[in-house]
Amino acid sequence: MSDQRKGDIRQGGPCIRSVRVNFCVGLTTGVVITFLLLGLSLIQRTSFKRPFYEAVHQQNDALGHWYQQYIDHLSSQQSGDSHADFDRNIISHGEIDFKDEHVHHDDDTVAKDLYNRVRVLCWVMTGPNNLDKKAIHVKRTWAKRCNKVLFFSSVTNSSFPTIGLNVPEGREHLTAKTRGAFDYIYEHHRDEADWFMKCDDDTYVILENLRYFLSNEDPSEPIYFGHHFRTIVKQGYFSGGAGYVLSKEALRRLATNTSVACKKDGGAEDAELGKCMQNLGVKVGNSTDSLGRSRFHCFDWGTHVMGGYPAWYYKFDALGGHKGEDSMSDYAISFHYLSPGKMYSLEYLLYHLRPYGIKSGLQDLNQKKPGVVDPKKPGVVDPKKPGVVDPKKPGVVDPKKPGVVDPKKPGDLNNKKT
Repeated sequence: MSDQRKGDIRQGGPCIRSVRVNFCVGLTTGVVITFLLLGLSLIQRTSFKRPFYEAVHQQNDALGHWYQQYIDHLSSQQSGDSHADFDRNIISHGEIDFKDEHVHHDDDTVAKDLYNRVRVLCWVMTGPNNLDKKAIHVKRTWAKRCNKVLFFSSVTNSSFPTIGLNVPEGREHLTAKTRGAFDYIYEHHRDEADWFMKCDDDTYVILENLRYFLSNEDPSEPIYFGHHFRTIVKQGYFSGGAGYVLSKEALRRLATNTSVACKKDGGAEDAELGKCMQNLGVKVGNSTDSLGRSRFHCFDWGTHVMGGYPAWYYKFDALGGHKGEDSMSDYAISFHYLSPGKMYSLEYLLYHLRPYGIKSGLQDLNQKKPGVVDPKKPGVVDPKKPGVVDPKKPGVVDPKKPGVVDPKKPGDLNNKKT
């Protein structure tokens, strides 16, 4: 046997060598293709389903402990690793001032009337490192429509300006920051507004829609409103990130309380405030519109349209975690997790972009208040609040026949006009 033949046998022969080479090439190709497919799948999930920070936000939920979720999501929506990831992904933006050289020809008579009748003080929670990164863009966009706006930080900045609360930065001190801000507002500004709204520096608020909703509410009632979660507190509580608004009476009870137990610091800011509100007898109000759609939102509008919420949201959202444009009110009030770019984009879409030839009419989307006509108690009305009834069906509203309810004859139409 020749030496070459012996070598071929020892090495497995040409045929066996060829099989080995093909196997190695095939294995390598398979591994490469697998990684490419996995990579494409990850890119699709993070880039097309929703923004990167939201994908990270959900992954942190799945991997984190309950308390981390409690802090990050069920509470203020602004603390923890997910919010830090969001901050790190914010690209520095220059300030934009929308000053059109033309007139939109909008009739803002109703909005101006509500501005004078429904006074809203907005206060924004921020920090020294976020003034140029986030808070300035709030100041340049929606905050200018508040009747009064205040920015609260851990230290005073006279040029921005911010009000320093002498509270350390960090998520573990958000409760103290919130309590300190409301105390300051009650002491110095309580007579300058009827409603007092707390927001984050990545929240966008549509003030015209907020005032329209609040025009149906009584600031002398102990009540507050926001994006409702049913957990931790018996009556539930409102997301800090989506923003929540206190009536003047709710503010008074919070700021002057010396006997009821309310946590001064620590825990999750919005959940702790929710516990305090319940202990003070402040009610959780329903802010859905007459079609049952949400107005306050703890994510950005894209997430609420497309869905893909983390598992905890479906479980604890008071409305069941619905998605799509039909789940949100046409008069939505707030959205959270907005980068500066999204904030300016929303400013443009709401106040500058117009579809030619379409004239939007006003909708009556506020809930009908019990006492005008109570559908559960036909014929029972509040004589202090004029209502509309069908004389043939006591207690049933007839929208075509406006009138005033006669308190002496419930269900009958009084001939006196409103």
